[in-house]
Amino acid sequence: MTEVSLQQVVKRYGQLEVVHAIDLEIRHSEFVVLVGPSGCGKSTTLRMIAGLEEISDGKIVIGDRVVNKLPPRDRNISMVFQNYALYPHMTVRDNLGFGLKIAKHSDSEINKRVEEAAEILGLGMLMDRLPAELSGGQRQRVAMGRAIVRNPDVFLFDEPLSNLDAKLRVQMRTEIKKLHKRVNNTIIYVTHDQVEAMTLADRIVIMRDGHIEQVGTPLEVFDHPVNTFVASFIGSPPMNQLDGKVIAGEGGENQIALADNITIPVPNRAKAHVQVGQYVIVGIRPDDLTPKNHGMKDSGETVSFDLTVSISEPLGTETILFSQIGTKEVQGKMLNPRPIEGDERLNFNLSLDRVHVFDASTGQNVLGPHHG
Repeated sequence: MTEVSLQQVVKRYGQLEVVHAIDLEIRHSEFVVLVGPSGCGKSTTLRMIAGLEEISDGKIVIGDRVVNKLPPRDRNISMVFQNYALYPHMTVRDNLGFGLKIAKHSDSEINKRVEEAAEILGLGMLMDRLPAELSGGQRQRVAMGRAIVRNPDVFLFDEPLSNLDAKLRVQMRTEIKKLHKRVNNTIIYVTHDQVEAMTLADRIVIMRDGHIEQVGTPLEVFDHPVNTFVASFIGSPPMNQLDGKVIAGEGGENQIALADNITIPVPNRAKAHVQVGQYVIVGIRPDDLTPKNHGMKDSGETVSFDLTVSISEPLGTETILFSQIGTKEVQGKMLNPRPIEGDERLNFNLSLDRVHVFDASTGQNVLGPHHG
């Protein structure tokens, strides 16, 4: 059972602290993705787990061993890099087996493991080629194969798909998911691409400025973001965030006043957590803001208002619609789309039970971190 535990892990470069006392528990055979913008500390964290960066404070445990002082080769991990790191003068077969050769495994053992990895990754036809004769996707598969043959406790992936074109990335995501099903080892994977994170992860770790903002399943972080940063980072297109103020409504039902004289009722689940006069940020996913008759059927309680569509982006089964509320651009979605005229005014439905409410001063979800 190979669990990975980070306990109050800190990284400093001189006086500059770039990872701030993070705690993270990764279960055996779990696929965990670290995601966040450039410079958030995700690759540094991965490199500390690998032993390529020393930790400044705290403890890293792999399995039942504290590995703080162990060199990378003694941690029984395999790392797949963004740039493949293949030996250009060696064939695919030799690249796959090189690490085992250095570790003094027998020829028969090396051949067995290399053939197994080649079979898992569909490399059979490429074994005698040099890296220069391979496509980007093929090279990345060889890099993954080289990691597999070592039979590590933990696979570490550092932005492995960022050099590939869009179509290949989607293809390789599927390959990596299949690989995890086959080998069932623990995988820790770093990316800045939230779609990659959502599609691959059992759990996502969202980082910002060397802190962990939220850890959860893809659906948890999508449906229950703890703050405006997570809300804006997870989801494509990103969540709309509008400034609002809670006001007293008729009949004792509080409302949220947005710009352009638009008011919406306070969503039921947020009623007990906001008060009149409070400034809030209203989070609306584009999927939940849809023109009348062009949304999902079972959207629960809705409120409607008119908006002028300035730009439309047809995507086939849906069209992204751009409008303004006050000074903020908002995006909605039209399902079963029809052509949109320039500056057409449409009546939009907003699914109230899907609206998020954040405190404007802290950016925190008013429902707190443990709802849902």
